[in-house]
Amino acid sequence: MISPFLVLAIGTCLTNSLVPEKEKDPKYWRDQAQETLKYALELQKLNTNVAKNVIMFLGDGMGVSTVTAARILKGQLHHNPGEETRLEMDKFPFVALSKTYNTNAQVPDSAGTATAYLCGVKANEGTVGVSAATERSRCNTTQGNEVTSILRWAKDAGKSVGIVTTTRVNHATPSAAYAHSADRDWYSDNEMPPEALSQGCKDIAYQLMHNIRDIDVIMGGGRKYMYPKNKTDVEYEIDEKARGTRLDGLDLVDTWKSFKPRHKHSHFIWNRTELLTLDPHNVDYLLGLFEPGDMQYELNRNNVTDPSLSEMVVVAIQILRKNPKGFFLLVEGGRIDHGHHEGKAKQALHEAVEMDRAIGQAGSLTSSEDTLTVVTADHSHVFTFGGYTPRGNSIFGLAPMLSDTDKKPFTAILYGNGPGYKVVGGERENVSMVDYAHNNYQAQSAVPLRHETHGGEDVAVFSKGPMAHLLHGVHEQNYIPHVMAYAACIGANLDHCASASSAGSLAAGPLLLALALFPLSVLF
Repeated sequence: MISPFLVLAIGTCLTNSLVPEKEKDPKYWRDQAQETLKYALELQKLNTNVAKNVIMFLGDGMGVSTVTAARILKGQLHHNPGEETRLEMDKFPFVALSKTYNTNAQVPDSAGTATAYLCGVKANEGTVGVSAATERSRCNTTQGNEVTSILRWAKDAGKSVGIVTTTRVNHATPSAAYAHSADRDWYSDNEMPPEALSQGCKDIAYQLMHNIRDIDVIMGGGRKYMYPKNKTDVEYEIDEKARGTRLDGLDLVDTWKSFKPRHKHSHFIWNRTELLTLDPHNVDYLLGLFEPGDMQYELNRNNVTDPSLSEMVVVAIQILRKNPKGFFLLVEGGRIDHGHHEGKAKQALHEAVEMDRAIGQAGSLTSSEDTLTVVTADHSHVFTFGGYTPRGNSIFGLAPMLSDTDKKPFTAILYGNGPGYKVVGGERENVSMVDYAHNNYQAQSAVPLRHETHGGEDVAVFSKGPMAHLLHGVHEQNYIPHVMAYAACIGANLDHCASASSAGSLAAGPLLLALALFPLSVLF
């Protein structure tokens, strides 16, 4: 039951809040609803074309509460109240929910989930590109349990393929596209235990260059894992932490170059200037490593050396779309997750807004007639916002009342656990005494932890383009790549593609009809 004190505070705040004049007229809401209804009725005409291209946007840690908060932030960055704003992903016609648990974890990690949404098989926490028969950190359980990804399926079908991420290119999400590792942390051989090395397991950076040698576009961070130990970084010459890590002495950038045909145009770049001066028409293969580790947060980004996610996506698509057979592109907004782990909601939400900007750029460069675009997350976080805030309240602002228990203010954004737990003089810290709008402010949390944890609830799946309607209910996460492959006529399930090449649309085979007519609980 809400106390009279809270009711008074809320009522006063909401009464004084600015309600847009047009929203006071019932006609505004009725007309809006009718337009939405008209659009929804048009969706009954399903797009059953073959997906020439497939783009997957993965917001690492982008739970539903993060999507909503990012929507408000996007609007407020444009000087609007924010709640009424539409993200690019909000405009997608089909939305589903994905069950994110790992085979051995109720609340998952990014490695097991990446194996699910890229390889179509659920896996154990901490493992990439292997089935649940592989146990984390046990190299000798890997062989024979490898599973391939939709990136491999697309390459085998003659399509161009690319990976773009704001994390290291050998981090959990991208690595599931090409690697098979019992441990997501085996970035280079420097991070591997002697037992794993002696048993013949290879680090993830090594696998990036050797497993699928003709990945057309690779962009992100992770330079130091490609070079011999203690090699000076090209950008941070005096930073010891930026130096090469490899114990085997390999220069994997040189390895990458050596694998490319001489008659093809291959480019290795390490800064934004080099990226933006490329002529995509004269690029066949691109390796861009812009940081020794993860890329900088969008709010901290150096505009000379570090490209934005949207800039990388634009160049990637311009290169990949030259292939008449189409392409598959994996795009990860990976530092949404890092911002949340650090309790830095402002960093996390600006990362989400930037990924949404990249989604818009991709949409302008492709057509939903022949391009299936899927936007989802691997997992959520224990991130929330509330407190009866009025319309247009800064997403990073205070709730409109004091706590009725400790009589102190609190921010709308809070975490269930994490580094923001602070006690001053035996009491909860008074947030009015700190700069809670600072980029690196750590929002208060209920339980003290050095790193905030993932959340276990379902995450959203937004889709548009050919066969997007097959993502329509509550699904196991590993279902997603099966839909993408079905739409693109790649992978193992090709029976429905017999007439597609001549008709231009997919035959309504047994699987398609079943998915369209029956609830998922009957099928899975």
